[in-house]
Amino acid sequence: MGDLTDSHTPSSANSRQVPIREDCWSEDATSTLIDAWGRRFLELNRGNLRQKDWQDVADSVNSLHGLTKKTHRTDVQCKNRIDTVKKKYKTERARVSASHGNFVSSWPFYARLDELIGPTVSMKKPSSPPLALPLPFRKTPPPSAAASSAIVAVSQKRPAAAMEDVSFRRNYSAAAAAAAAVALSEEEEDEEEEEEERVSDDEEAEGEGMSRLARAIKRFGEVYERVEAEKVRQMVELEKQRMQFAKDLELQRMHMFMETQVQLERIKRGKKSTPSDM
Repeated sequence: MGDLTDSHTPSSANSRQVPIREDCWSEDATSTLIDAWGRRFLELNRGNLRQKDWQDVADSVNSLHGLTKKTHRTDVQCKNRIDTVKKKYKTERARVSASHGNFVSSWPFYARLDELIGPTVSMKKPSSPPLALPLPFRKTPPPSAAASSAIVAVSQKRPAAAMEDVSFRRNYSAAAAAAAAVALSEEEEDEEEEEEERVSDDEEAEGEGMSRLARAIKRFGEVYERVEAEKVRQMVELEKQRMQFAKDLELQRMHMFMETQVQLERIKRGKKSTPSDM
């Protein structure tokens, strides 16, 4: 476990700074994250971290690498990064297992993840038998005939005891493998639960975004409806003004026509009265 405490030092002091995105983790920041998470993971007896624990992990990372706004990490970002690292470790472990020892992972965090969540973590080493105390030397008399027969019987039983010991070792190996499989399945179940929680959070965020979009569309529809109603009202008002103008124009035309007829009638009467006077 020494790697968990000695990996705070940067890999290269003169390494060139590369532009960092908000979702991009450097190798040094990932190393610090694994150290902080690994310590808290072991303190909780390899149990799941709570929100307060993730916040402490994020504070540990930010104390060394969160000097700028872009490199500042939240507890959610640290949790998602650990999930990504776990998936990467599973991929590397599958490649190592499939190669039967011919492939050695070059991933720099493989050994540390293997110590924390590897399949050999849950396998407990058998307790060593207690040391026997030395007995004082005592010269034994030669065995009698009954004792000789008993010794022969015990020597005949030794092969059976050896077979029982071999079967016990095999059963112990099978039990250890079953315990490792159970521990691995429990770990996978925990990771699936974490994945389901993250998916549920994403679905809630997506549902909230959809509700905001629906409210925005509703407000846009209300504004559009008011604009259309105003346009209809203005069109009705213009039509009324047009009809009034046409009515006034028609009245003026009729008035001019009637005045013209009156003038013509007066001219005709004046022409008729002139010959009669003569």
